[in-house]
Amino acid sequence: MDSDEINGLPLPSLLIEMLHSGRWLHPGDEAIKRLIPFLSDPIVFLQSVESMRRESPKHFAGDLVMARTFRFVDNPTEASDLPWLDVHRAVFIAVNRVPGDDVAIALDYRTDATIPRIVASDWGGGKTGCRWREVAPSFAAFVARLAAEGL
Repeated sequence: MDSDEINGLPLPSLLIEMLHSGRWLHPGDEAIKRLIPFLSDPIVFLQSVESMRRESPKHFAGDLVMARTFRFVDNPTEASDLPWLDVHRAVFIAVNRVPGDDVAIALDYRTDATIPRIVASDWGGGKTGCRWREVAPSFAAFVARLAAEGL
């Protein structure tokens, strides 16, 4: 059984419950588009702790090209906030369906070590590069918004 944390970050218990019960389901592209209108491409919800671990942005630590392209912060002591994403304080829970689209939804632990906010990548129509924007103040709030869309 997978540990309920990734890179020392505890996954929300609601996410763990939803993964184990099979309730962590994509509500459909139209519902996601209504919920996150700036998310430019289709995504898939990662279906296991292991897949979230494998897709972890921490794998990009030390890659200066990726840091610039995706607005990743790699220095845990460096103070940063949105539109940057700290690769040491984030976990991807959904990623691009089509390889190369480079979109994601992440748990962002910078606001709270146990109740991360939800952020998603915004490419601004290709004009501004990647920016990370808040989608919900917590995973529970995100799930409530998904429920309103049919999850």
